[in-house]
Amino acid sequence: MAGPLTSLKILDFSTLLPGPYATMLLADMGAEVLRVEAPDRVDLTKVMPPFDGKFATAFSYLTRGKQTLPLNLKQAEAVERVKELVKEYDIVIEQFRPGVMDRLGIGYETLKAINPKLIYCAITGYGQTGPYRDRAGHDINYLALAGVSSHCGRADSGPPPLGIQVADVAGGSHHAVMGILAAVVQRQQTGEGQFIDISMTDAAFAMNAMAGAAALAGGQEQKPESALLNGGSFYDYYRTQDNRWLSIGSLEPQFSARLCETLGLAEMKGHALSQDPKQQQQLKAALRDKVAEKTLAEWQKIFADQDACVEPVLTISEAAEHPQLKARGMVVEVDRGDGVMQRQIGLPIRLSVQISREY
Repeated sequence: MAGPLTSLKILDFSTLLPGPYATMLLADMGAEVLRVEAPDRVDLTKVMPPFDGKFATAFSYLTRGKQTLPLNLKQAEAVERVKELVKEYDIVIEQFRPGVMDRLGIGYETLKAINPKLIYCAITGYGQTGPYRDRAGHDINYLALAGVSSHCGRADSGPPPLGIQVADVAGGSHHAVMGILAAVVQRQQTGEGQFIDISMTDAAFAMNAMAGAAALAGGQEQKPESALLNGGSFYDYYRTQDNRWLSIGSLEPQFSARLCETLGLAEMKGHALSQDPKQQQQLKAALRDKVAEKTLAEWQKIFADQDACVEPVLTISEAAEHPQLKARGMVVEVDRGDGVMQRQIGLPIRLSVQISREY
């Protein structure tokens, strides 16, 4: 069975991560995606290691399920080709700085005149308006300006450089997909397309869900290790005897009680529910000592049948082999482009009318 988005045809002018990840999700769900690739522009995901043979693994992943059209958009012939394509491709995604597509002669107003039903999504670091609209940036910068970094990490070492690109993917890619699908629904009702302005900084700022509510409505500015969920309580990571890590998230009374009983700390069950920072730190110190007594594998066995919100910190390769992710089919085999199958992360969206698993 074909995917639910087979009626959508997308022209993708984006490179790097946010736009390509968004169009990969859309392609995984059935949309027809045509990548417009500038022959003279280097896409970093194409040259970044590691490589699987001659193929950059990130580039292979982000371009799966898509077709590619080489076009030099600085040439008049290429611009005319885009104008012809937009008559049949009803969605455009681009990731240039504001005004670049206009200067190339294929901005929203120009393409909208050709196809009034066009949905045009622009993903940028700071959005189409405001004093930072033309400023360069990366994931770490967007998280910093959005206030996210200010309450992450450790009090004595500051915010960490995260291993995943939160502003790029959760901010840019996911919000772009949501915006596009919302615009598709509205177009079905009105027959009109529209311009979607996705700012990765805006999206990162909006993801300050708990901390944002505390700061803006409660007047409580969160700092690292100062709140319930950012290390200020026993909800945290703990080093094991073999220098691995165990996550403990036993917030609810039944889970914290089970945690303390399992670890022989029954007398500290009340500390887990305490609002007193001193008692929280006493519990954390006790948990640190206890967890350090055994290896990660030993703790996994102990908590395997305990419903206590305690789980091991796994590497990506270990996670891929975990029974839960294997049962969910989250690792798939995809032709990397030369007939050789490559393992990749699969689509995390499950519909009752199942999507075809062919990538």
